[in-house]
Amino acid sequence: MVMEHSSASISTRRVYSLLQRCMKTKDLSASRPDLHMWTAIISAHVKHQQCEQAIKLYHAMLQSNVKPNDYAYVAVLKACASPEALPQGRIIHADVVKAGYDSSVHVSNTLIDMYAKCGSLDEARRVFDQLRAKDIISWNAMISGYTQNGFGEEALHLLDQMRQEGIQADAFTYVSALKACGILGAIAKGKLIHVHIVECGLESNIFIGNTLIDMYAKCGSLETAHQVFETMPHKDLVSWNAMIAGYAQHGFSEKALQLFEYLQKEGIRPNRVTFVSILKACCSISAIDQAKQIHAQIIDAGLESDLFVGSTLVDMYSNCGSLVDARHVFNKFPARDVVLWNVMIAGYAKHGDSKEALNLFREMKSDHIQPDSVTYVCILQACASIPDIDEGKLIHTQVIERGLEGSVFVGNGLVDMYAKCGSIDEARKVFDRLPAKDVVSWNAMIAGYAQQGLGEQALHLFELMQQEDMKPNDATYLSILKACGSIAAIDQGKRIHAQIIKCGLETNVFVGSALVDMYSKCGDLNEANKVLIKLPVRNVVSWNAMISGHAQHGLGKEALQLYKEMQREGIKPDSATFVSLLSACSHANLTHEGFDLFHSMLDDHGIRPELQHYGCMVDLLSRRGSLSEAEKFVIKMPIVPSADIWMSVLAACKTHGNVELARRSFDSILKLEPSNDAAYVLMANIYAVAGRWVDSLEIRKTMKTAGIRKIPGCTWIEFNNQMHRFVVEDKDHPQKKRIYATLHTLIGRIKDQFGYEPDLSCVLYDVPDHKKAHLLSAHSEKLALTFGLINLPPGVPIRIVKNLRTCADCHTFAKMISKLSGREIIERDANRFHHFRDGVCSCGDYW
Repeated sequence: MVMEHSSASISTRRVYSLLQRCMKTKDLSASRPDLHMWTAIISAHVKHQQCEQAIKLYHAMLQSNVKPNDYAYVAVLKACASPEALPQGRIIHADVVKAGYDSSVHVSNTLIDMYAKCGSLDEARRVFDQLRAKDIISWNAMISGYTQNGFGEEALHLLDQMRQEGIQADAFTYVSALKACGILGAIAKGKLIHVHIVECGLESNIFIGNTLIDMYAKCGSLETAHQVFETMPHKDLVSWNAMIAGYAQHGFSEKALQLFEYLQKEGIRPNRVTFVSILKACCSISAIDQAKQIHAQIIDAGLESDLFVGSTLVDMYSNCGSLVDARHVFNKFPARDVVLWNVMIAGYAKHGDSKEALNLFREMKSDHIQPDSVTYVCILQACASIPDIDEGKLIHTQVIERGLEGSVFVGNGLVDMYAKCGSIDEARKVFDRLPAKDVVSWNAMIAGYAQQGLGEQALHLFELMQQEDMKPNDATYLSILKACGSIAAIDQGKRIHAQIIKCGLETNVFVGSALVDMYSKCGDLNEANKVLIKLPVRNVVSWNAMISGHAQHGLGKEALQLYKEMQREGIKPDSATFVSLLSACSHANLTHEGFDLFHSMLDDHGIRPELQHYGCMVDLLSRRGSLSEAEKFVIKMPIVPSADIWMSVLAACKTHGNVELARRSFDSILKLEPSNDAAYVLMANIYAVAGRWVDSLEIRKTMKTAGIRKIPGCTWIEFNNQMHRFVVEDKDHPQKKRIYATLHTLIGRIKDQFGYEPDLSCVLYDVPDHKKAHLLSAHSEKLALTFGLINLPPGVPIRIVKNLRTCADCHTFAKMISKLSGREIIERDANRFHHFRDGVCSCGDYW
């Protein structure tokens, strides 16, 4: 506008040459540049994005005693339209007021636009409100400012106010308003604006058409977006990009790819925006072959070195699991920004190559690239997956040094890292220090407790979360249901189930699967089955949860039947399916079926057996007493056996009295895990059962010298939405007197009626028999079971959970109490479920 009114005939180069000569010689008398010349050259610098120089020229103009007019102020204010130039913009605004040009609508509109682009919307709004005579440009500047800064509601409110004042919207108004609708997902408002656009005859405007497509796509109404796209009389590349991006963002990747083909058939050349959207579409469906073809097109277009496109390529290859291709693209960049480094590090962290992620992090710092919050979150994820607590602590130190510990994003990463590294107390410290917590913060901490088996703490935190008015999401429910399952808190699980129904998440396949798992682990397979049946879509996770539940309950044949039903629904089994099936066969002594399934994994489904599958087979052989076969199987395994596999053999050696193999298994465990407390305790017990008290005592002395402590046995029972925890010879429970008195009576009654005699072989200490009998009578299972008989109403099943394998004496006690009381008793120990009814256990005494 300045160029049109005052200097259209002046050569910018000539003006700039004159200014330079005058400024160098400081001779402003001979060829004094006038206001028009200053304004022209300032405008030229702004046009060529040399804003800092434009501002310097403005101050030089003032020093030359040339007073700016409204056109000059407009020119220089445009140079201040970025956050770093905001202080200069405020100074020039003060000059505007002093010169009396703040009443100029032209200058005020530029001030509104400048403040909005600097992100200072309060200052923009003050200028807008003080403007007495607003034109359409004033309204557009303010509405656009709100939209650009993500304040969609304010933009739409201002649009309504504009209409009330009788101002007719134009194409620019509608574009900003539609973008605001897209930000908010306000499709109803967007449709109303669409009606106004049609009434104004602007529907054929290509800019409005493109924005309509984008708005409908962002609101998830892709059919309407496509209708707009199809009815547009003219389409440009932006139109195609908006439609392709819409399909890609909402998971319609095949349609995005189809539209990409049509675009090229129309002879339109894709640009960087097109390629980024279509690569994301390929990523979501792991269409690696099509992505490679598109990669070739990117190279032909000369865009492979574009950081935006290159970062998307690296991300796409990483998410598709092709880290070699991702690294190949990454290595081609001579100059990498922090985003590209982050994408590559995240790829390694996500796919379990945490060591390479850490190496790349060190390389990044050696290249003098400053890590940002995203970098730290990615590298903390890598530390969590190894897990490497020492490296994680070093990263934490760097986070503190950078002043990022208070960032909720980084703080959440720290909580997750400490929790997954087993340092739950450190995780809680970080969590408690967070100045502001979002739902991810709460989820990370609750998940940490659930993953570490600390169900009571997880439930307590879940209650606290709701007291803080933080609304749980699907991820919260996944973790808290896992926590309920870990301690068989079925009453609290049912209460949470009711919340899930109220939130409309019961039909979510992942939440539904977690409910199936929770009910199964709480011993209620009927309720688990009801949830499974109600799921509108069942995936492999849902079926695995149900099969695993039956496996835990020792219902091997029923688990195999579920597997057949799953296949009839066309669901392909995965690695976890076979872990559950093989475990079911092991607990139900289905040896032949177990071996058939083991061989069918690779032969029929192309699933290569992993450690867990081999462990199930060793457990299957060991439980049935085929210890020699089990040892041979372990020795012939194509992968190095874990300590857990040898533990299966060791446990079976105790049951079947094979001391020699037990010692070999014990030695193999210590080579892998020198501080495995369970192995020491089990070996000491095996020696004790065999009467080799000296050897047993030697094992216990070695444990003590090495500082290895046995995990104490404890049992939980739920009552009145609280978990009651018992340990052997518990003296802390408020009802201890009544519990011990009732227990003493119960033992007397089952002795009289069923001939119960304590199984003294279960006490593995060299103490007198009366002391052994006393120790047995105070086992945590017996205390929890007695508490249940005292407090739970008749007819309600008694559910208890023990963290270790139940002993033979407690197993016999539970059978007899079920007969005596006529109550169903459901116990989950470290191995499986036991359902006691009328003196019989569902395990058939095979556990």
